[in-house]
Amino acid sequence: QVQLVESGGGLVQGGGSLRLSCAASGRTFSTYNMGWFRQALGKEPEFVAAISGSGDITYYSDSVKGRFTISRDNAKNTVYLQMNSLKPEDTAVYYCAADGRKMVLTTRCDYWGQGTQVTVSS
Repeated sequence: QVQLVESGGGLVQGGGSLRLSCAASGRTFSTYNMGWFRQALGKEPEFVAAISGSGDITYYSDSVKGRFTISRDNAKNTVYLQMNSLKPEDTAVYYCAADGRKMVLTTRCDYWGQGTQVTVSS
């Protein structure tokens, strides 16, 4: 019912910045809570950030607070993750997720994108 497509990943130096985008299909984007997870090689998925349908509520993991910002543009059916002051430990595949009923704070959500690789060199 909802398709999510991430973009914007790549290779950056430590201290650099990237902005990830997640484009969603459909006419009811504003009714979906959105979020970002990441999964490093050999590790379990880790919550990164979440945003409510209207954009008025956000949550961040302690590891990214003050460095990452989640936002959304409902007119464009897109959610963003601005990543600043990147560290090598931020290296992971970043996934966009959506849920129509609850905030995206766990991996138990309705929809997932295909992921985009972020690699941060030292």
